[in-house]
Amino acid sequence: MLFRWIKNIFQPQTQKEGEVQQKQKQYSEKLDPSLQYKLSSIKKAFEYSPDFVARDFPGSAANGTSLAVCYIEGLTDSTLLVELMENVTQFVNTSPPFEEQPADVLVRKILPTGNIENVDSPQLVYQALLTGNVVILIDGVQKVITVPIAGGERRSVQEPTSQTVVRGPKEGFTEEITTNITLIRRKIRTPDLKFQMHIIGERTQTSIAVAYIQGIAKSEVVEEVMKRLSSINTDSILESGYIEEFIQDAPLSPFPTLLNTERPDTVAGSLLDGQVAILIDGTPFALVAPVTFFNFFQTTEDYYQRYDISTFLRTIRFLSFLVSLLLPSTFIALTTFQQEMIPTTLLITLAAQREGVPFPALLEALLMEITFEVIREAGVRMPRAIGPAISIVGALVIGQAAVEAGLVSGAMVIVVSFTAISNFVIPYFSMATAVRLMRFPFMLLAGTLGLFGILAGAVPLLAHLVSLKSFGVDYLMPFGPFYKSNMKDLVLRVPWWAMKTRPGEKADSNKTRQAPHQYPAGSDNAINSINQSDDSE
Repeated sequence: MLFRWIKNIFQPQTQKEGEVQQKQKQYSEKLDPSLQYKLSSIKKAFEYSPDFVARDFPGSAANGTSLAVCYIEGLTDSTLLVELMENVTQFVNTSPPFEEQPADVLVRKILPTGNIENVDSPQLVYQALLTGNVVILIDGVQKVITVPIAGGERRSVQEPTSQTVVRGPKEGFTEEITTNITLIRRKIRTPDLKFQMHIIGERTQTSIAVAYIQGIAKSEVVEEVMKRLSSINTDSILESGYIEEFIQDAPLSPFPTLLNTERPDTVAGSLLDGQVAILIDGTPFALVAPVTFFNFFQTTEDYYQRYDISTFLRTIRFLSFLVSLLLPSTFIALTTFQQEMIPTTLLITLAAQREGVPFPALLEALLMEITFEVIREAGVRMPRAIGPAISIVGALVIGQAAVEAGLVSGAMVIVVSFTAISNFVIPYFSMATAVRLMRFPFMLLAGTLGLFGILAGAVPLLAHLVSLKSFGVDYLMPFGPFYKSNMKDLVLRVPWWAMKTRPGEKADSNKTRQAPHQYPAGSDNAINSINQSDDSE
């Protein structure tokens, strides 16, 4: 029994080491210099692939060099492909002798694009083809030329759909990772902006880019992100949610420790604060780490409008968080156990409403919450043309009918509706979902223990939040531990000219954001100069 237990512990590690060795063996295989051998091996690998194209260019009378061009139709840019074919035809018809090797002449004088590479492994050739590259095989040359002309049908840059924009850039990420990198480059024009590429997924071969600003992001955080990404050994990565579940700090916690966004300005602002972004090919949602609890209540638009308005809106968001989490449970506790805390007039009104209701307050609230969750999910899954109408009409009709039938009270409908509206105020869906999940345990505690049950649930919840970390950063920072400098951009957002430094524990040694004494006193000087000029005249 003990031997079997030890074997089960070490078996996954042994299996992983065997897979790594097999992968290294595959990449260590070399191609044969013969054109026919290379071409036949590639055709065999892409057998039953109707989009695979291989064109053979036999050596002409003027040029005895034979070559072949292979690509995946639909993954390459058609315009660049036509130009490349014309250049290859010109090369085949060019008379020797060449001053250089034929492959060098083809790369330096004929091919139209940059970033051309030479690979000599079959796995690297397959990977190049499946990422939209064109491979050129030359007879007698072991290495294969890969030309990056990826293209095909793609979604253009559009306004984000999940995170609406009131004031700010109207562009959002797309499913193409190179386009997303370009969108960030346009906002942060410094060579210190670095992108480290990874390929994850044995079957999908998904490209992952880790973005950070050298000198601002902590090197320890960057190394930790790289370490966690390198430890992923799976066959598929189709969306950023795959990566999030593999690298998050607290996989069993309902609270997110990574922030996901499809707005390039949000990622750019996070990078300038010292955070790290993870871009995944095939999805418009990027991941940002490390994050704190308060990052999920801040939006990029807070920095595009006046500081007093931003502070007011942030206050509304935090109050909505408390309402969405605690309002139903508080209503259940007060109406079931602590009725003496309700004003007499209101208590009489509530008692009159609940006179014909056959269910206790806890069951009544659970039924209404579950019904609303079903209606909301139905509105999301139904066709876009009728989804909102069905959800709104369904909520109105069911709520009104339930009150008239005496199944629920009118006050409970108001509580559940206001709770749902407050949940929509939270800017990020991942945090809003966590609040929706935590609402039900608080309702059960309130229905069994009253206000004491709410307190008994709030204390462990707060302790759980204090214990969480995101890539080494405390989740409740700057409250735990306390950083005075970070209080300028929490609930209160001070003006830009007062935020001299970046958030502590996120940025590296370069924490200075701007020069001091940026108070805008120019208007007073301008008025004085105008008055002086009027007096002189």
